[in-house]
Amino acid sequence: MCRQVFGFRLAMIALSAPAALLNAAPGLGTRLVGASVVVTFMGSYALFRDWERFGPLLLRHPTLLAADTVFTSLLLVSAGPDTTLAYVSVCTPLLAGIVYGYRGAAVFASAQSLMLLLSYAIDREAQTGSGLAEKLLLPGLCVITGALGSSLRNLMLRFGTATQALTAVQARLAVTEAVSAERARLAREMHDSVAKTLHGVALAAEGLAVSAASAAMDPSRVRRQAELVSRAARRAAAESRELLADLRRESDPDHATDLTSELSARTEDFTARTGLRATYDSTGEDPLPPVPPAVARHLVTITEEAMENAHRHARATRVEVRAGVEADVLRLTVRDDGEGLPPGTTLEHLRRTGHFGLLGMTERAASIGARLHIGRGRQARGTEIRLELPLAALTTTKATK
Repeated sequence: MCRQVFGFRLAMIALSAPAALLNAAPGLGTRLVGASVVVTFMGSYALFRDWERFGPLLLRHPTLLAADTVFTSLLLVSAGPDTTLAYVSVCTPLLAGIVYGYRGAAVFASAQSLMLLLSYAIDREAQTGSGLAEKLLLPGLCVITGALGSSLRNLMLRFGTATQALTAVQARLAVTEAVSAERARLAREMHDSVAKTLHGVALAAEGLAVSAASAAMDPSRVRRQAELVSRAARRAAAESRELLADLRRESDPDHATDLTSELSARTEDFTARTGLRATYDSTGEDPLPPVPPAVARHLVTITEEAMENAHRHARATRVEVRAGVEADVLRLTVRDDGEGLPPGTTLEHLRRTGHFGLLGMTERAASIGARLHIGRGRQARGTEIRLELPLAALTTTKATK
């Protein structure tokens, strides 16, 4: 919205600048008007071109808009209130209402209205050729546009709040689905591992019973079958303990995974196993909160896959893993100094060529309501994989039990 307003101001300044320069007094007056044209035009162009960068400065420092108003008023007095520059004056209260709210709109609408009335008082031709209604038209428009800007600001703030609430709900739903999917996975693991192992124990025990009941019993054979039953039973017990521990972590609302220790341990293990130096650092404003085990498993898997890619494909010499909380968002970054992705690489291209590692990472991130950014980041070399997960997505752990 603000970018469009500045675009309109650019057009009006460009159209009215010749008239302002022609009407300016020779010498110092012409130079002042020329400087005002340059300052107002370049300021409007900078905000129009890169609002995301300069807009926060305007939001924090209302004096910048006040200085722009002074320069614009100088142009207005020089060009006259009947030129297109008068419409630039109408834009200022609109911007003030959008950026600063109703108080800013009231201040700048009043100031701009006074400037317009002053320009009418100075311009003799405007005095004789315009009636009272015409003189009050533009000041009245300033008040109206200021109120309109304030209303638009309130509307956009409400829309932003609704969007954030919707994003939080979507993230919570995604985490809930991730927890349900993880429980289904545990059920599959129970069926495919423990159940099959116990079935093997039963078969081995039946074979042992047959061998023991045989008239020509072979002690060595019985001993081997007994050892087989023992190994299978221990394996089933270990698998059961692991699955039960996962289930207890899932169902215990007071239990969560310490992501910091998990990531630190995985990077140390990666360095010891591959010889590629990997480091972990905590960043951000706050420490990492406890994370539900189902979500932590996805985060750790994404981290390990990113480190493996750096080791296998990137010819990297260093991998950096960083995680922290900034502005209510959990950020996890894995960065290497390797060759980086080829230019023009897309997920669809990776899918067609059979490289499913990055695709799996993207799908895992989406399954827990997180965003995954893959690229070079701020470094000249290597690849940066950055995951962003709203903390609101983690508040469903207790609610879903």
